[in-house]
Amino acid sequence: MSSEDTPGDTGSDSGAETDPIPITLVESQGLDAALAEAGPIAATWAAQSGFTGKLGQVLRLPSSEGKIARILFGWGDAAARRRDRFHLGDLARSASAGTYRLDTALDPDAAEEAALGWLLGRYRFTKYKAGSADDAADFLAPDSVDPARLVGIVEGVFLARDLINTPANDMGPEALATTAKRLADRHGATCQEITGDDLLDQNFPLIHAVGRAAAQAPRLIDLSWGDASHPKVTLVGKGVCFDTGGLNIKPTGSMALMKKDMGGAACVLGLSHMIMALGLPIRLRVLVPAVENSISGPAMRPGDVLTSRSGKTVEINNTDAEGRLVLADALVLAAEDDPDLVIDMATLTGAARVALGPEVVPFYTSDDDLAVDLARASAQVADPLWRMPLWPGYERDIEPDIADLDNAPKGGFAGSITAALFLQRFAGDVPWAHFDIYGWTPAGRPGRPKGGECQAARAVLRVLEQRYRKEG
Repeated sequence: MSSEDTPGDTGSDSGAETDPIPITLVESQGLDAALAEAGPIAATWAAQSGFTGKLGQVLRLPSSEGKIARILFGWGDAAARRRDRFHLGDLARSASAGTYRLDTALDPDAAEEAALGWLLGRYRFTKYKAGSADDAADFLAPDSVDPARLVGIVEGVFLARDLINTPANDMGPEALATTAKRLADRHGATCQEITGDDLLDQNFPLIHAVGRAAAQAPRLIDLSWGDASHPKVTLVGKGVCFDTGGLNIKPTGSMALMKKDMGGAACVLGLSHMIMALGLPIRLRVLVPAVENSISGPAMRPGDVLTSRSGKTVEINNTDAEGRLVLADALVLAAEDDPDLVIDMATLTGAARVALGPEVVPFYTSDDDLAVDLARASAQVADPLWRMPLWPGYERDIEPDIADLDNAPKGGFAGSITAALFLQRFAGDVPWAHFDIYGWTPAGRPGRPKGGECQAARAVLRVLEQRYRKEG
């Protein structure tokens, strides 16, 4: 299922001729009670099938007509559930056509995560696969879950996944801009772009320098939505649609996944869809510097010194540290509008993956209240984040001899932190948070098939809802 589809019906049974199939969550310690309630035939069936209630186990109980009467889904124990999330995702992925409902009461956050897991598990990226039609497996929203809200969130996740999964020959800067314009049209927003040498005329020299060697011209995408009287929230996403590394060319293994180097842009566009679909009372602005870091005569060189939009100069010591350059110009523009909050997302450093792996997203902010809100939201919506320090002792590492800043400090230590410190120099005095995402699931997990992933967006959405939701 792609982002262009409705990700399952979560409101009613859509006129189904049969009753929805109930899904009962069975904890390991509650197995005997669950089977006693289900009856002796179910208990015998479970015993012969080896069903123990282990997390992720599935037991389909037949009716006298040979149809599925009920599904028992292993819910394990609390310790097992803490090790992962979206546990219903694998069941959803294997579910046959029909309508399903959760038959076990959960608290609101757990019920939302369960429903979200089902919907996220139905994702398929089928753009390039013939004969890949998907059976419709609809899911009825639990009473405590707003189905329209959940669909808006899932559509945003699917949009981000689709953008990341699409190869660079079909998702270059032009296509990324087209996607943003279509999103704007859908929600009544405006979307403009500054392209090619116009970037120089309008003082975005770093964006131009990174993208000028590519066949498709670099550009800055600028989307705006909402009432001008509402709090201003600006999202900035790294849109490097493919990264060869430039003249400091990447080795083959490191280049293989560089279609995902626009994952920051994908995630902020997915988040912007969530915000607009849910009608949050904010003045939204989305800035995406969209480029391809290629190799040709005009490519920037190691040793070049470039001047940014802010006037700060940057020595280019590695052309493969290009993401922070395009973000720098965009962050300066964002701060000029004096927003209430700036969020940037970028697939920025390998150091972040070494520190926290592919699932946990490091974030940086000097705003302690914002950090607390993000940490709380992360736990509430199962979107793992971890605050990292903007350690001032490493400021010296980004200050070279001949320019204001160095885009690639030598030594290799604290690479994610020094990248964040670099961006902080351009973020101004507005409340700001930077997310060094991976944007990819390397091995399939429940609700998260292998491939592009929308990270940090749901946690940020929860913070925005808690800060800016309409009263009454």
